[in-house]
Amino acid sequence: RVPLVESGGASVQAGGSLKLSCAASGYSDSTYCMGWFRQAPGKEREGVALIDSHGPPDYADSVKGRFTISKDKAKTTVYLQMNDLKPEDTAMYYCAADSFFRPGGFCGYYGMDSWGKGTQVTIST
Repeated sequence: RVPLVESGGASVQAGGSLKLSCAASGYSDSTYCMGWFRQAPGKEREGVALIDSHGPPDYADSVKGRFTISKDKAKTTVYLQMNDLKPEDTAMYYCAADSFFRPGGFCGYYGMDSWGKGTQVTIST
């Protein structure tokens, strides 16, 4: 598995922005499949955004146009830029990685085997 450490969570007002970071240790910089997930109290964990080394990013419908996932080319760090935040975005946000991902493979929300401990995002009205 890949050790992952998230940071950047905070409490902000609706309409504000946050940028989450996820640092991966010992993970390939050229072949990768990583994503952001979130879990609100009383709700199931849901996939928010995916990024891999071969295709365009993928986003949940609820965040399209507001969130952007990106990766630092020089490091194995993935970011989640969140704009126009809404109270319903309040959740614990988790970074995840597929440590078995290989060139030509499929990167999906259900293929993650490595998880960070999460960072809390709270949006107030």
